[in-house]
Amino acid sequence: MKKDIITFRSCRSIQRQDGLKMKTVREYTFPALLEAAASRYGERCCYSVFHTDISYTYSRLKECSGSVSAYLMKLGISRGDRIAIIGESSPMWMIMYLGIVSIGAIAVPILPDFPECDVESILAFSEAKGVAASVRCMDKVMKASIQHLFRLDDLTEIRTSSDGSPDTVISSLIGCSIEPEELCSRRPSEEDTASLIFTSGTTGSSKGVMLSHRNILRCADLATDQYVKLKPGMKALSILPMSHTYEFTLGQLIPLMMGMEIVFLGKTPAPTIIMAALSEVRPHVMFSVPLLIEKIHRSALLPLIDKSRVLSSMMANRAARPLACRLIGHALRKKFGGRLIFFGIGGAALDKETEKFLHEIHFPYAIGYGLTETSPLIAGCKPFRRSQKPGFIGSIVKDDDVILLNRNEEGIGEVAVRGPNVMQGYYKRPDLNGEVFTEDGYFRTGDLGFMDEKGNLAIRGRVKTMILGPSGENIFPEAIESIINNQAYVDESLVIPENGGLVALVRLNLEQMQKNLNMPLEEIRKHAMEYLKEMKNEVNSRLSSFSKLTGIRAQETPFERTPTLKIKRFLYDGSMQAPAFTLT
Repeated sequence: MKKDIITFRSCRSIQRQDGLKMKTVREYTFPALLEAAASRYGERCCYSVFHTDISYTYSRLKECSGSVSAYLMKLGISRGDRIAIIGESSPMWMIMYLGIVSIGAIAVPILPDFPECDVESILAFSEAKGVAASVRCMDKVMKASIQHLFRLDDLTEIRTSSDGSPDTVISSLIGCSIEPEELCSRRPSEEDTASLIFTSGTTGSSKGVMLSHRNILRCADLATDQYVKLKPGMKALSILPMSHTYEFTLGQLIPLMMGMEIVFLGKTPAPTIIMAALSEVRPHVMFSVPLLIEKIHRSALLPLIDKSRVLSSMMANRAARPLACRLIGHALRKKFGGRLIFFGIGGAALDKETEKFLHEIHFPYAIGYGLTETSPLIAGCKPFRRSQKPGFIGSIVKDDDVILLNRNEEGIGEVAVRGPNVMQGYYKRPDLNGEVFTEDGYFRTGDLGFMDEKGNLAIRGRVKTMILGPSGENIFPEAIESIINNQAYVDESLVIPENGGLVALVRLNLEQMQKNLNMPLEEIRKHAMEYLKEMKNEVNSRLSSFSKLTGIRAQETPFERTPTLKIKRFLYDGSMQAPAFTLT
């Protein structure tokens, strides 16, 4: 009997009433994704874990997720019930997710870095009937009132002992079966909620974002061939948490739709582990937050150029600079394994100087913009975009209708979007839904953007972080921070309004300063004060009169960040007690 393969051609030929043209699946539901991927790629490897013998084929992924679905049905999990997942990225994470959503239940992904109090609040507010937690995250869920506890590492249901610690395995979720007719009866529709995701934003307010099967899968399906040509057997290295929409939709679903192998680190993504994996896995595709490539640029590439007389002289010579950039670009791509064709950057703004450098050395980076509320992609670009201006993200996603609200004289306005990737709304928060959606259905992103004559989008900052100057000028602290962050010895910075002026909180790399200057630590601290004073003058020389810094302070400890490594701005304001030393 000939195997029924769900081809791309058959998917593209489907006529939908809403006019959407499909690419890789027959309908926008997760069971349909599993069916299409398993039929096309079968025994190809879809998941593996670096330096382990753990691997899953596409057929095995479908089989295991079906077992999870059957087990949950036998437990009495009904359509619309919530099951939370908290743990490190792994094949078991996706198996659990697919098992939940394939029977119409709702997955509640929780970032593993969330503190215990936040985890407990999410479980209570979402009224989760169960939670799948990795061993590392188990302590964070033990106090919650839930009916079913699953261990994510081996996909088993466990029972807690008298002292509250998990110790007894009740049963394995894998291997459970149920009649196909029963499973089919629980098949979700495209409009059913698949994910309930609680954000941890820079403003401090956490909201539950409801995303449907269609929201997520349409976003992934549309992007499968829009930005880069992917082929079965190519490899993607996964270093970001799957519980974040950016990694889940773009870093997981697109590779699965295209028959790629996704390799997990299996460990905390420390630089040494990442570099070892890059060398051995030699990925074609990788998604990252800006902080990783910014650190490589500032801490590895720039010092390398400065130490090399040949490279530094070539970079300073207009005629020789292109050759030097080609040499640097080739060396960097080799560090990434030599096969990289797409390095996606998202989750936060990329530093302008870093982007100019990557653009000049022809590194295959591509920037995407979006939010959890938009599943996430709103705009993006292809790599090797030599005609693209640094600072611009790229074109708007084909499905989306984007407008700029309340534009100023410079053409900058709040980005608002309408399209099939936009969320169903905030969970149990009709008040917030009324605030973020316009009367004609556009979702207000809270980001300030600008569009050029070609329709390319650039983000200028956040509505809530924009500062009004003394005469009503718009000041974007992110632009000032970009200048500060590119000064020597600066790890990170934050610009805040204070006493009618602007103050920069700057975290310096004192260890690097001490190493380079060969001074005792106490002398380095004194030198740092003088360095900050000089830095203030240097930065102000590059700023307009209304956006100059009135003060600069050393930030003694690292800034607290969101899971996508954006600084939690709400924790730092003019009411903070000044750190060890202050300059005005």
